[in-house]
Amino acid sequence: MERVSRFVGKYMALIVLAVAVVALTVPQSALWIPTDWVSYLLMIVMFGMGLTLRLSDFKPVFTRPKEILTGCVAQFTIMPLSALALSRLFDLDAALTAGVVLVGTCPGGTSSNVITYLSKGDVALSVGMTTVNTMLAPVLTPAITYLLLRTDVSVDVVAMFFSIVKVVIVPIALGFVINRFLGKYTQRGVALLPLVSVMAICMIVATVVAHNAEKIFSAAAVVFAVVVLHNTIGYACGFGLGRLMHLPAAKTKALSVEIGMQNSGLASSLALTAFVALPTATVPGALFSVWHNISGAVLANIFNRKS
Repeated sequence: MERVSRFVGKYMALIVLAVAVVALTVPQSALWIPTDWVSYLLMIVMFGMGLTLRLSDFKPVFTRPKEILTGCVAQFTIMPLSALALSRLFDLDAALTAGVVLVGTCPGGTSSNVITYLSKGDVALSVGMTTVNTMLAPVLTPAITYLLLRTDVSVDVVAMFFSIVKVVIVPIALGFVINRFLGKYTQRGVALLPLVSVMAICMIVATVVAHNAEKIFSAAAVVFAVVVLHNTIGYACGFGLGRLMHLPAAKTKALSVEIGMQNSGLASSLALTAFVALPTATVPGALFSVWHNISGAVLANIFNRKS
């Protein structure tokens, strides 16, 4: 099982892409999965993240405050603003704009830590940034989304706040506590986490894509262009900030990956909660989920070659 888990973790991008293609071309293959499951599947991924956290993972917050703060500010300014700017530039409708901006206001996900590791970047810094940004998300994600979209759509800030707490904070905290006091037992299963996480991510992608296949086909080209550009802007800005601050290569890689990769699974889940009247708001999150894994694998290859 551990070998299977390592294989799945290594080829996550291709697996997620294959699942998305099948769900898009044969929606019936995943229509049996209720959209309500998206939140619960994401909770499994977040719980797995919590199981990998230790007290030492919070050390960068105190020993590298400048780098953590830079990652946090960039995450919650560059990504939301560039999301809104691209939505305006490509003249997306209100629902798609809401979905794109929501992705931009979400923190980085566990995928950013995996890609940083594959890029030979500073994993401790990546985990530190992901942890801090995730803890700030219940307040900053609803607040920034409301500020940017209040003139376009109705944003249920309260529902979004409680959804993030339930789907992200509680599972991570539970996983962390269990790992803290029952670590000698949980570490035996940590090797299987990539398998469990990828299965959950695949089911999230399949569910959202299958239930929105028709809408994705009608808006795929323009939304995909926004997805690629938004992701690239994040990578480029993170890399540029690292260079500007004269950070070592490993830290620059971590900053680039962390800012560029969003927790698009969370965005899809929140879209179902905060934008009930806008069903296509889930489409950008689905496309981001697929593209981020592909671009992350490509970026890891580029960084390794540069090294």
